[in-house]
Amino acid sequence: MPAPAQSGLHVAVIGAGIVGAATALALLDDGHRVSVIDPAPPGGPQAASFGNGCWLNPGSVVPMSMPGLWRKVPGWLADPLGPLTLRPSYLPAALPWLWRFLRAGATPARARAISRALAPLLADAPVRHAALAQAAGVGHLIRRQGLMHVFPDRAAFEAEAFAWQLRREAGIAWLELDEAELRQREPSLDRRYTFAVLIEAGGHCTDPGAYVAALIAHAEARGASRVAAAASGFRIEAGRLRAVRLADGREIAADRAVIAAGARSAALAREAGDRVPLQSERGYHVEILDAEAAPRLPIMPSDGKMAITPMDRGLRIAGQVEIAAIDAAPNWARARILRDFAQRFLPGLARDLPEARLRLWMGHRPSTPDGLPCIGPARASSDIVHAFGHGHVGLAGGVTSARLAADLVSGRTPSLNPAPYRAARFA
Repeated sequence: MPAPAQSGLHVAVIGAGIVGAATALALLDDGHRVSVIDPAPPGGPQAASFGNGCWLNPGSVVPMSMPGLWRKVPGWLADPLGPLTLRPSYLPAALPWLWRFLRAGATPARARAISRALAPLLADAPVRHAALAQAAGVGHLIRRQGLMHVFPDRAAFEAEAFAWQLRREAGIAWLELDEAELRQREPSLDRRYTFAVLIEAGGHCTDPGAYVAALIAHAEARGASRVAAAASGFRIEAGRLRAVRLADGREIAADRAVIAAGARSAALAREAGDRVPLQSERGYHVEILDAEAAPRLPIMPSDGKMAITPMDRGLRIAGQVEIAAIDAAPNWARARILRDFAQRFLPGLARDLPEARLRLWMGHRPSTPDGLPCIGPARASSDIVHAFGHGHVGLAGGVTSARLAADLVSGRTPSLNPAPYRAARFA
């Protein structure tokens, strides 16, 4: 752990997504000088923060890797409309990660350990984000109205018993709604859905891109500087960080650094002495502008595994997992699968949506095999702190992760146990 921070330490935060933005603000709270290094504009469409499902869900404690998942993967891959696709040319490169992913939650004990590690990162997520957004002057972007999971019937809910057991063990409470209650709350849904679960403690963000941009602007207003460049490595002397190296040949002198560069963090982690198996789980969304029909609350259908969320501009449908090279061209058919599902889910939507009313997006979830982020000191120098790899919970877990990263930078007793998130677990 780094030595206790002295006033005026200069910390370079690499990455201006939700984790980097929240970390910059936490470090400013601690009295540090902060530089945020990112080649792209904060809140822009290049970032996973921009295009996610917008959910702030304390109940997102269910690992992606679960017991019996290996039985489902072949069917998903064979289904052109399924939630998972793998580009054949990328299979040799992806196999080691996929093998570790399937093993990560292969037993109930392993899945439960991951769930327990996710829980403190997500607890009170809507409350934490509401406070952060309010301080940045964009409190209206965070809504704490609840999140809903819907099912064709109670049997479909009971088929996910282990997942809901993990949520119960994490202290998540919910309301169960029968068909009549569901119709009253959400009259726009297709009538094939007759059962729902409402997590009242959940919330969502109505414009994640604007939210992240506002957080970085708030950090700049408080004295942080922004460096529009890509970080390429570090200058470390006798175990101490001296500077962050930039791709254009410059250096930014720094006493500490935080790696929060999303799916592109693995190369920086290697420069800091750690090999982290980080995969881009490419996700898609489609936004329908001025949607004729929309749910009142964000909803996840059990047979779609996607987030259907009312936004400021319209309706966002986000999901899919595509395993492919990080620089491979998007496959926009994956986004149109989301559109087509939404039209079945919400019968009031227009059947023939013009392209002018659709906004398609593809981005990179930075995912580790076990679904836990990498947060902790780097092997080459404890002056460098990892804060990346949040997969499907980056937005929800960003604020608590930032507080933990700031604790480690400042040499304070951490706000939560960092052991489950250390890079050394992949050694």
